Amino acid sequence: MSFDVESWQTRLDELRAAHGVPGASLAVMTGGRVHELASGVLHEGTGVEVTTGSVFLSGSLAKPYTATLVMSLVDSGDLELDTPVVDVLPEFGTPDPEATRAITIRRLLSHTGGMTNDFTYDSGRGDDCLARYVEALRKVPLDCPPGTALSYGSSGYVVLGRVVEVLTGQTWDRALKERLFVPLGLEHSMTLPEEALRFRVAMGHTDGPAPVWDLLPRSAGPYGRVIVSAGDVVRFARMHLDGGLAADGTRVLSAEAVAAMQHRHAGCPDRWSMSADGWGLGWALHDWNGVFGYGHDGSAVTQRAYLRVVPHAGLAVALLANGGAFSRLYADLFGELLAELADVRMPPPFAPPANPPAVDLAPWTGTYRRPGVVTTITGDERGGRIRYEFVDGMEGFSDPLESDLTPVSPTVFAASGAPFGEDHLPVVFATLADGTPCVYVGMRATPRVA
Repeated sequence: MSFDVESWQTRLDELRAAHGVPGASLAVMTGGRVHELASGVLHEGTGVEVTTGSVFLSGSLAKPYTATLVMSLVDSGDLELDTPVVDVLPEFGTPDPEATRAITIRRLLSHTGGMTNDFTYDSGRGDDCLARYVEALRKVPLDCPPGTALSYGSSGYVVLGRVVEVLTGQTWDRALKERLFVPLGLEHSMTLPEEALRFRVAMGHTDGPAPVWDLLPRSAGPYGRVIVSAGDVVRFARMHLDGGLAADGTRVLSAEAVAAMQHRHAGCPDRWSMSADGWGLGWALHDWNGVFGYGHDGSAVTQRAYLRVVPHAGLAVALLANGGAFSRLYADLFGELLAELADVRMPPPFAPPANPPAVDLAPWTGTYRRPGVVTTITGDERGGRIRYEFVDGMEGFSDPLESDLTPVSPTVFAASGAPFGEDHLPVVFATLADGTPCVYVGMRATPRVA
Protein backbone atom coordinates (compact mmCIF):
# COMPACT_ATOMS: atom_id res chain seq x y z
CA MET A 1 0.00 0.00 0.00
CA SER A 2 1.32 3.44 -0.93
CA PHE A 3 2.11 5.91 1.83
CA ASP A 4 0.43 9.31 1.50
CA VAL A 5 3.09 11.56 3.03
CA GLU A 6 1.01 14.74 2.84
CA SER A 7 -2.01 13.15 4.51
CA TRP A 8 0.02 11.60 7.33
CA GLN A 9 1.94 14.84 7.85
CA THR A 10 -1.38 16.60 8.42
CA ARG A 11 -2.49 13.88 10.81
CA LEU A 12 0.78 14.02 12.75
CA ASP A 13 0.44 17.80 13.10
CA GLU A 14 -3.18 17.49 14.25
CA LEU A 15 -2.59 14.78 16.83
CA ARG A 16 0.62 16.33 18.16
CA ALA A 17 -1.18 19.61 18.80
CA ALA A 18 -4.26 17.90 20.24
CA HIS A 19 -2.17 16.02 22.81
CA GLY A 20 0.08 18.93 23.77
CA VAL A 21 3.30 17.35 22.48
CA PRO A 22 5.84 20.12 21.75
CA GLY A 23 7.69 18.18 19.08
CA ALA A 24 7.64 14.80 17.39
CA SER A 25 9.37 12.88 14.64
CA LEU A 26 7.78 9.96 12.80
CA ALA A 27 9.32 7.43 10.43
CA VAL A 28 7.47 4.72 8.54
CA MET A 29 9.04 1.96 6.48
CA THR A 30 6.51 0.41 4.14
CA GLY A 31 6.81 -1.01 0.66
CA GLY A 32 10.57 -1.09 1.09
CA ARG A 33 10.82 2.71 1.44
CA VAL A 34 11.48 4.88 4.49
CA HIS A 35 9.28 7.97 4.91
CA GLU A 36 10.27 10.58 7.50
CA LEU A 37 8.03 13.29 8.97
CA ALA A 38 8.54 15.96 11.63
CA SER A 39 6.26 18.28 13.56
CA GLY A 40 6.50 20.98 16.22
CA VAL A 41 9.53 22.33 18.05
CA LEU A 42 12.58 20.83 19.71
CA HIS A 43 12.49 23.43 22.50
CA GLU A 44 9.59 25.71 23.37
CA GLY A 45 11.99 28.36 24.63
CA THR A 46 13.92 28.66 21.38
CA GLY A 47 11.21 27.73 18.90
CA VAL A 48 13.67 25.65 16.88
CA GLU A 49 11.61 23.35 14.66
CA VAL A 50 11.86 19.58 14.57
CA THR A 51 13.28 18.28 11.30
CA THR A 52 13.56 14.73 10.03
CA GLY A 53 17.26 14.84 10.91
CA SER A 54 16.63 15.88 14.52
CA VAL A 55 17.75 13.48 17.23
CA PHE A 56 16.00 12.50 20.46
CA LEU A 57 16.90 10.59 23.59
CA SER A 58 15.37 7.14 23.06
CA GLY A 59 15.78 5.67 26.56
CA SER A 60 15.27 1.91 26.72
CA LEU A 61 15.09 1.61 22.97
CA ALA A 62 18.84 1.09 23.45
CA LYS A 63 18.15 -2.46 24.68
CA PRO A 64 17.39 -4.02 21.26
CA TYR A 65 20.60 -2.46 19.93
CA THR A 66 22.63 -4.06 22.73
CA ALA A 67 20.79 -7.35 22.22
CA THR A 68 21.67 -7.24 18.51
CA LEU A 69 25.35 -6.77 19.37
CA VAL A 70 25.20 -9.74 21.74
CA MET A 71 23.56 -11.91 19.08
CA SER A 72 26.30 -10.98 16.61
CA LEU A 73 28.76 -12.48 19.09
CA VAL A 74 26.64 -15.64 19.21
CA ASP A 75 26.84 -15.69 15.41
CA SER A 76 30.63 -15.44 15.49
CA GLY A 77 30.91 -18.32 17.96
CA ASP A 78 32.36 -16.13 20.70
CA LEU A 79 29.32 -16.59 22.95
CA GLU A 80 26.53 -19.06 23.72
CA LEU A 81 23.13 -18.00 24.99
CA ASP A 82 23.02 -20.47 27.86
CA THR A 83 26.51 -19.70 29.10
CA PRO A 84 26.51 -18.43 32.71
CA VAL A 85 27.53 -14.79 32.69
CA VAL A 86 30.22 -15.47 35.29
CA ASP A 87 31.99 -17.74 32.79
CA VAL A 88 32.52 -14.70 30.55
CA LEU A 89 32.87 -12.11 33.31
CA PRO A 90 34.50 -13.74 36.36
CA GLU A 91 34.11 -10.42 38.19
CA PHE A 92 30.31 -10.54 37.82
CA GLY A 93 28.38 -11.42 40.94
CA THR A 94 25.41 -10.87 43.23
CA PRO A 95 25.07 -11.31 47.01
CA ASP A 96 23.79 -14.84 46.30
CA PRO A 97 26.55 -17.04 44.75
CA GLU A 98 24.12 -19.80 43.75
CA ALA A 99 21.83 -17.32 42.00
CA THR A 100 24.83 -15.71 40.32
CA ARG A 101 25.70 -19.01 38.68
CA ALA A 102 22.12 -19.36 37.38
CA ILE A 103 22.17 -16.06 35.49
CA THR A 104 22.84 -16.76 31.82
CA ILE A 105 23.15 -14.55 28.74
CA ARG A 106 19.71 -15.72 27.59
CA ARG A 107 18.13 -14.78 30.92
CA LEU A 108 19.60 -11.29 30.81
CA LEU A 109 18.38 -10.75 27.25
CA SER A 110 14.85 -11.93 28.13
CA HIS A 111 14.61 -10.14 31.51
CA THR A 112 14.34 -13.43 33.40
CA GLY A 113 17.63 -13.15 35.31
CA GLY A 114 15.99 -11.53 38.34
CA MET A 115 18.25 -8.48 38.18
CA THR A 116 17.02 -5.09 39.33
CA ASN A 117 15.96 -2.12 37.25
CA ASP A 118 16.61 0.59 39.83
CA PHE A 119 20.37 0.62 40.21
CA THR A 120 21.42 3.82 38.49
CA TYR A 121 25.09 4.11 39.33
CA ASP A 122 27.35 6.84 38.02
CA SER A 123 30.65 5.06 37.43
CA GLY A 124 32.22 8.01 35.67
CA ARG A 125 32.83 9.08 32.10
CA GLY A 126 35.86 6.90 31.44
CA ASP A 127 36.04 3.94 29.10
CA ASP A 128 36.03 1.72 32.20
CA CYS A 129 32.55 2.86 33.26
CA LEU A 130 30.83 -0.46 32.50
CA ALA A 131 33.53 -2.45 34.27
CA ARG A 132 33.15 -0.24 37.33
CA TYR A 133 29.34 -0.56 37.20
CA VAL A 134 29.56 -4.37 37.13
CA GLU A 135 31.90 -4.27 40.10
CA ALA A 136 29.47 -2.10 42.12
CA LEU A 137 26.54 -4.31 41.07
CA ARG A 138 27.98 -7.24 43.06
CA LYS A 139 26.50 -5.74 46.24
CA VAL A 140 22.97 -5.26 44.83
CA PRO A 141 20.41 -7.96 45.72
CA LEU A 142 18.28 -9.54 43.01
CA ASP A 143 14.62 -8.61 42.58
CA CYS A 144 13.69 -12.30 42.43
CA PRO A 145 15.44 -15.65 41.89
CA PRO A 146 16.71 -16.22 38.32
CA GLY A 147 14.25 -18.01 36.08
CA THR A 148 11.22 -17.49 38.35
CA ALA A 149 9.65 -14.57 36.49
CA LEU A 150 9.99 -12.01 33.76
CA SER A 151 10.95 -8.78 35.50
CA TYR A 152 11.88 -5.92 33.19
CA GLY A 153 15.22 -4.48 34.20
CA SER A 154 18.15 -2.40 33.13
CA SER A 155 21.16 -3.52 35.16
CA GLY A 156 21.35 -6.79 33.24
CA TYR A 157 21.82 -4.86 30.02
CA VAL A 158 24.83 -3.03 31.48
CA VAL A 159 26.26 -6.48 32.20
CA LEU A 160 25.56 -7.47 28.58
CA GLY A 161 27.29 -4.31 27.44
CA ARG A 162 30.33 -5.30 29.45
CA VAL A 163 30.22 -8.78 27.87
CA VAL A 164 30.37 -7.06 24.48
CA GLU A 165 33.41 -5.07 25.62
CA VAL A 166 35.31 -8.08 26.91
CA LEU A 167 34.68 -10.18 23.80
CA THR A 168 35.33 -7.44 21.24
CA GLY A 169 38.11 -5.50 22.95
CA GLN A 170 36.14 -2.32 22.26
CA THR A 171 34.00 -0.05 24.40
CA TRP A 172 30.28 -0.68 24.03
CA ASP A 173 29.96 2.71 22.31
CA ARG A 174 32.66 1.86 19.75
CA ALA A 175 31.34 -1.64 19.13
CA LEU A 176 27.84 -0.30 18.51
CA LYS A 177 29.14 2.26 16.05
CA GLU A 178 31.43 -0.05 14.10
CA ARG A 179 29.25 -3.17 14.14
CA LEU A 180 25.80 -1.60 13.66
CA PHE A 181 25.70 2.12 12.94
CA VAL A 182 28.31 2.10 10.15
CA PRO A 183 27.22 -1.03 8.22
CA LEU A 184 23.57 0.03 8.47
CA GLY A 185 24.31 3.59 7.36
CA LEU A 186 22.85 5.08 10.54
CA GLU A 187 24.32 8.57 10.30
CA HIS A 188 21.93 10.08 12.86
CA SER A 189 22.62 7.54 15.63
CA MET A 190 25.10 7.95 18.49
CA THR A 191 25.63 7.19 22.17
CA LEU A 192 27.55 10.10 23.68
CA PRO A 193 26.08 13.56 24.36
CA GLU A 194 28.99 15.38 22.73
CA GLU A 195 28.30 13.50 19.49
CA ALA A 196 24.75 14.86 19.44
CA LEU A 197 25.94 18.47 19.19
CA ARG A 198 26.33 18.04 15.41
CA PHE A 199 22.54 17.80 15.07
CA ARG A 200 19.31 19.47 16.08
CA VAL A 201 18.63 17.92 19.48
CA ALA A 202 15.26 17.56 21.21
CA MET A 203 14.79 18.83 24.76
CA GLY A 204 12.30 17.14 27.07
CA HIS A 205 9.32 19.11 28.41
CA THR A 206 7.02 18.96 31.41
CA ASP A 207 5.36 22.33 32.10
CA GLY A 208 8.04 23.84 29.87
CA PRO A 209 11.52 22.76 28.80
CA ALA A 210 13.11 20.37 31.31
CA PRO A 211 15.94 21.96 33.35
CA VAL A 212 18.42 19.31 32.21
CA TRP A 213 18.79 17.43 28.94
CA ASP A 214 20.02 14.04 30.12
CA LEU A 215 20.22 12.68 33.67
CA LEU A 216 21.81 9.33 32.86
CA PRO A 217 25.49 8.48 33.46
CA ARG A 218 27.59 6.98 30.66
CA SER A 219 27.21 3.53 32.20
CA ALA A 220 23.50 3.65 31.33
CA GLY A 221 24.30 3.44 27.63
CA PRO A 222 23.59 -0.27 26.98
CA TYR A 223 20.12 0.00 28.51
CA GLY A 224 19.16 3.63 28.16
CA ARG A 225 21.09 5.92 25.86
CA VAL A 226 21.07 5.66 22.11
CA ILE A 227 20.48 9.12 20.62
CA VAL A 228 18.66 8.74 17.32
CA SER A 229 16.48 10.12 14.58
CA ALA A 230 13.20 8.34 13.87
CA GLY A 231 14.43 7.44 10.40
CA ASP A 232 17.48 5.68 11.77
CA VAL A 233 15.30 3.68 14.17
CA VAL A 234 13.29 2.17 11.30
CA ARG A 235 16.49 1.59 9.31
CA PHE A 236 17.76 -0.44 12.26
CA ALA A 237 14.43 -2.32 12.32
CA ARG A 238 14.67 -2.90 8.57
CA MET A 239 17.77 -5.04 9.08
CA HIS A 240 15.73 -7.28 11.38
CA LEU A 241 12.84 -7.38 8.89
CA ASP A 242 15.27 -8.34 6.13
CA GLY A 243 16.67 -11.33 8.01
CA GLY A 244 19.86 -9.63 9.20
CA LEU A 245 20.85 -7.89 5.95
CA ALA A 246 21.80 -4.23 5.62
CA ALA A 247 20.25 -2.23 2.77
CA ASP A 248 23.34 -2.83 0.60
CA GLY A 249 23.19 -6.60 1.16
CA THR A 250 25.88 -6.74 3.84
CA ARG A 251 25.07 -9.42 6.40
CA VAL A 252 25.01 -7.91 9.88
CA LEU A 253 23.22 -10.73 11.70
CA SER A 254 22.35 -14.29 10.73
CA ALA A 255 18.76 -15.15 9.89
CA GLU A 256 18.86 -17.65 12.77
CA ALA A 257 19.86 -14.92 15.25
CA VAL A 258 17.12 -12.62 13.96
CA ALA A 259 14.56 -15.40 14.44
CA ALA A 260 15.84 -16.24 17.93
CA MET A 261 15.39 -12.62 19.02
CA GLN A 262 11.74 -12.76 17.92
CA HIS A 263 11.06 -16.15 19.51
CA ARG A 264 8.99 -16.05 22.71
CA HIS A 265 11.23 -16.78 25.68
CA ALA A 266 9.00 -15.56 28.52
CA GLY A 267 5.41 -14.65 29.23
CA CYS A 268 4.48 -11.24 30.56
CA PRO A 269 1.83 -10.90 33.33
CA ASP A 270 1.78 -7.12 32.79
CA ARG A 271 0.58 -6.93 29.19
CA TRP A 272 -0.10 -3.20 29.26
CA SER A 273 2.99 -1.24 30.37
CA MET A 274 4.71 -1.89 27.04
CA SER A 275 1.82 -3.57 25.24
CA ALA A 276 3.88 -6.76 25.40
CA ASP A 277 2.30 -10.20 25.32
CA GLY A 278 5.66 -11.87 25.79
CA TRP A 279 9.39 -11.30 25.53
CA GLY A 280 12.03 -12.43 23.09
CA LEU A 281 15.75 -11.70 23.22
CA GLY A 282 15.75 -7.92 23.42
CA TRP A 283 12.34 -7.49 21.79
CA ALA A 284 8.91 -6.99 23.32
CA LEU A 285 6.54 -9.30 21.44
CA HIS A 286 3.01 -8.29 20.43
CA ASP A 287 -0.07 -10.28 19.51
CA TRP A 288 -2.66 -8.06 17.85
CA ASN A 289 -5.61 -10.45 17.57
CA GLY A 290 -3.43 -13.10 16.00
CA VAL A 291 -1.11 -10.73 14.09
CA PHE A 292 2.48 -11.02 15.30
CA GLY A 293 4.69 -8.01 15.87
CA TYR A 294 7.63 -6.85 17.94
CA GLY A 295 9.18 -3.60 19.11
CA HIS A 296 10.24 -1.62 22.15
CA ASP A 297 9.48 1.58 24.07
CA GLY A 298 11.87 4.03 25.68
CA SER A 299 11.65 6.92 28.12
CA ALA A 300 14.31 9.49 29.08
CA VAL A 301 13.81 12.85 30.85
CA THR A 302 10.26 13.32 29.53
CA GLN A 303 11.22 12.19 26.03
CA ARG A 304 9.60 9.03 24.70
CA ALA A 305 10.36 6.57 21.90
CA TYR A 306 8.14 3.91 20.33
CA LEU A 307 9.00 1.26 17.74
CA ARG A 308 6.56 -1.26 16.30
CA VAL A 309 7.39 -3.82 13.60
CA VAL A 310 4.81 -5.92 11.72
CA PRO A 311 6.72 -8.59 9.76
CA HIS A 312 3.87 -9.86 7.58
CA ALA A 313 3.36 -6.35 6.20
CA GLY A 314 7.05 -5.40 5.99
CA LEU A 315 6.16 -2.44 8.19
CA ALA A 316 8.23 -0.59 10.80
CA VAL A 317 7.00 2.58 12.54
CA ALA A 318 9.00 4.76 14.94
CA LEU A 319 7.80 7.78 16.89
CA LEU A 320 9.99 10.09 18.99
CA ALA A 321 8.38 12.78 21.15
CA ASN A 322 9.61 15.33 23.68
CA GLY A 323 6.79 15.86 26.16
CA GLY A 324 3.05 16.26 26.60
CA ALA A 325 0.61 13.36 26.43
CA PHE A 326 2.94 11.28 24.27
CA SER A 327 1.22 8.01 25.18
CA ARG A 328 -2.04 9.31 23.73
CA LEU A 329 -0.26 10.53 20.61
CA TYR A 330 1.26 7.07 20.24
CA ALA A 331 -2.07 5.29 20.77
CA ASP A 332 -3.97 7.43 18.27
CA LEU A 333 -1.28 7.69 15.60
CA PHE A 334 -0.09 4.09 15.68
CA GLY A 335 -3.67 2.86 15.90
CA GLU A 336 -4.44 4.58 12.61
CA LEU A 337 -1.13 3.76 10.91
CA LEU A 338 -1.11 0.06 11.75
CA ALA A 339 -4.78 -0.31 10.80
CA GLU A 340 -4.25 1.22 7.36
CA LEU A 341 -0.84 -0.20 6.51
CA ALA A 342 -0.95 -3.64 8.16
CA ASP A 343 -4.61 -4.34 8.95
CA VAL A 344 -3.72 -4.41 12.66
CA ARG A 345 -6.23 -3.46 15.32
CA MET A 346 -4.30 -2.28 18.35
CA PRO A 347 -5.95 -2.76 21.77
CA PRO A 348 -7.35 0.36 23.45
CA PRO A 349 -5.24 2.12 26.10
CA PHE A 350 -5.31 0.50 29.52
CA ALA A 351 -8.24 1.67 31.66
CA PRO A 352 -10.63 0.17 34.22
CA PRO A 353 -14.08 -0.89 33.00
CA ALA A 354 -17.04 1.41 33.45
CA ASN A 355 -18.49 -1.09 35.94
CA PRO A 356 -15.53 -2.60 37.82
CA PRO A 357 -15.98 -6.17 39.07
CA ALA A 358 -16.17 -6.95 42.76
CA VAL A 359 -12.74 -8.32 43.71
CA ASP A 360 -11.30 -9.48 47.02
CA LEU A 361 -7.93 -7.74 47.35
CA ALA A 362 -7.10 -9.41 50.66
CA PRO A 363 -4.93 -12.20 49.14
CA TRP A 364 -2.65 -9.53 47.70
CA THR A 365 -2.37 -6.98 50.51
CA GLY A 366 0.98 -6.52 52.20
CA THR A 367 4.44 -5.09 51.66
CA TYR A 368 6.47 -5.87 48.55
CA ARG A 369 10.15 -5.01 48.25
CA ARG A 370 12.94 -5.06 45.71
CA PRO A 371 16.18 -3.05 45.69
CA GLY A 372 15.27 0.62 45.60
CA VAL A 373 11.50 0.26 45.83
CA VAL A 374 8.90 -0.61 48.48
CA THR A 375 5.31 -1.13 47.35
CA THR A 376 2.54 -1.30 49.95
CA ILE A 377 -0.90 -2.64 49.10
CA THR A 378 -3.76 -1.98 51.52
CA GLY A 379 -7.48 -2.57 51.30
CA ASP A 380 -10.70 -2.24 53.28
CA GLU A 381 -14.43 -1.95 52.62
CA ARG A 382 -13.80 1.31 50.75
CA GLY A 383 -11.41 -0.31 48.27
CA GLY A 384 -7.72 -0.84 47.64
CA ARG A 385 -4.78 1.51 47.66
CA ILE A 386 -1.13 1.43 46.53
CA ARG A 387 1.91 3.29 47.85
CA TYR A 388 5.01 3.11 45.65
CA GLU A 389 8.09 4.50 47.36
CA PHE A 390 11.76 4.81 46.39
CA VAL A 391 14.19 3.71 49.12
CA ASP A 392 17.85 2.76 49.59
CA GLY A 393 20.00 4.34 46.91
CA MET A 394 16.91 5.56 45.07
CA GLU A 395 15.58 7.51 48.07
CA GLY A 396 14.63 11.03 47.09
CA PHE A 397 14.42 10.14 43.38
CA SER A 398 10.80 11.29 43.44
CA ASP A 399 7.91 11.64 45.85
CA PRO A 400 6.04 8.41 46.66
CA LEU A 401 3.20 7.50 44.32
CA GLU A 402 -0.07 6.91 46.14
CA SER A 403 -3.29 5.97 44.41
CA ASP A 404 -6.60 4.19 44.72
CA LEU A 405 -6.85 0.81 42.99
CA THR A 406 -9.78 0.06 40.70
CA PRO A 407 -10.34 -3.63 39.87
CA VAL A 408 -10.06 -4.79 36.28
CA SER A 409 -9.91 -8.52 37.06
CA PRO A 410 -9.06 -10.61 40.14
CA THR A 411 -5.33 -9.95 39.55
CA VAL A 412 -5.27 -6.70 37.57
CA PHE A 413 -5.99 -3.25 39.00
CA ALA A 414 -5.78 0.31 37.69
CA ALA A 415 -4.00 3.02 39.67
CA SER A 416 -5.26 6.47 38.78
CA GLY A 417 -3.12 9.58 38.53
CA ALA A 418 -0.05 7.64 37.45
CA PRO A 419 3.19 9.38 36.48
CA PHE A 420 4.47 10.20 33.01
CA GLY A 421 1.19 11.59 31.75
CA GLU A 422 -0.68 8.29 31.80
CA ASP A 423 -4.32 8.17 32.89
CA HIS A 424 -4.09 4.76 34.53
CA LEU A 425 -1.16 2.62 35.64
CA PRO A 426 -1.58 -1.19 35.55
CA VAL A 427 -0.90 -2.93 38.86
CA VAL A 428 -0.72 -6.68 38.27
CA PHE A 429 -0.49 -9.43 40.87
CA ALA A 430 1.10 -12.78 40.08
CA THR A 431 3.06 -15.61 41.69
CA LEU A 432 6.73 -16.36 41.09
CA ALA A 433 7.72 -19.85 40.01
CA ASP A 434 8.79 -20.55 43.61
CA GLY A 435 5.29 -19.68 44.92
CA THR A 436 6.04 -16.19 46.26
CA PRO A 437 3.33 -13.59 45.57
CA CYS A 438 4.57 -10.56 43.64
CA VAL A 439 3.25 -7.31 42.26
CA TYR A 440 4.10 -5.86 38.87
CA VAL A 441 4.35 -2.10 38.46
CA GLY A 442 5.95 -0.96 35.23
CA MET A 443 6.66 -4.61 34.34
CA ARG A 444 8.98 -4.94 37.37
CA ALA A 445 8.25 -7.94 39.59
CA THR A 446 8.43 -7.12 43.29
CA PRO A 447 8.12 -10.07 45.72
CA ARG A 448 5.96 -9.82 48.85
CA VAL A 449 7.99 -9.70 52.05
CA ALA A 450 5.32 -9.07 54.69
